Amino acid sequence: MSRLYSRPIFIASVLVVPYLVLASPGWMRLFGIAPYWPVVWLLPWALVDGPFSGAIAGLFLGLILDAISLDGPTQIPALIALGWWWGSLGARNPHMERSLNLGLMAWLGTVVVGISLWVQIVFAQLVEPLEWFMTWAGFTLLAQSLITGLVAPIISSLLLLTWRKPLNSLGRQKRS
Repeated sequence: MSRLYSRPIFIASVLVVPYLVLASPGWMRLFGIAPYWPVVWLLPWALVDGPFSGAIAGLFLGLILDAISLDGPTQIPALIALGWWWGSLGARNPHMERSLNLGLMAWLGTVVVGISLWVQIVFAQLVEPLEWFMTWAGFTLLAQSLITGLVAPIISSLLLLTWRKPLNSLGRQKRS
């Protein structure tokens, strides 16, 4: 575990996610649907810092995003599970940096969060699952997962390399 949480600049980076969710740059949309920014931020964090820190980061990120919406399904369970899963993958293979890998993991993470939200809505409102999903939820999930899968290799790769560089230099200084 690299202890990203011990550096204030890395902790402050989580505040960019709610800003991007609210600002939602128009030029980064697919059919009016923005990327799922929490996945783009959580993926490199968990890969660098490990499963426990990834799960805790997913919890706090979910709390911040749920505080923005205050209604409807929660994003917390899916983000905790993704943080733990990606942290476990990063612990087993610490040099996971390929853009295709990051894009596929971000795409899959967005699908997991979307299905989690869908299941919560179906059980809370007792609506017809297939009918509801085939209308707008399926289209939204498809568009959001595609745009996230396209954006994540660029942004997550930059975050991953940026976060690993200072932590690697700290490890070298401790050995000297």
